[in-house]
Amino acid sequence: QLVESGGGLVQAGDSLRLSCAASSDTFSRYAMGWFRQAPGKEREFVVGINWRGTLTYYAGSVKGRFTISRDNAKNTVSLQMNSLKPEDTAVYYCAAELYGTARLTGTYWGQGTQVTVSS
Repeated sequence: QLVESGGGLVQAGDSLRLSCAASSDTFSRYAMGWFRQAPGKEREFVVGINWRGTLTYYAGSVKGRFTISRDNAKNTVSLQMNSLKPEDTAVYYCAAELYGTARLTGTYWGQGTQVTVSS
């Protein structure tokens, strides 16, 4: 089970930190990532980190602004989002994939958390 938290309403230029808690004793075996879905659009990949925690991969639209990190001791993955833009507004989903790469497609999903960036 994946549970996201940390979403909210912020202004453009602000920062926000999302967290995803996993209820699994084998968390360290999973690649983790974040996807998002804006109204009327398909779900898109945002960022991923491989199961070893050694590689990350970012979508071009967030590279340099977002940072993913994982804490295997706490079974959590976080997404630090800086310099937020109105186009970052979406429901953000945490995803997991067993022994996946940083470019995971996601096998397990959280319920999503809303991020709204006002201009």
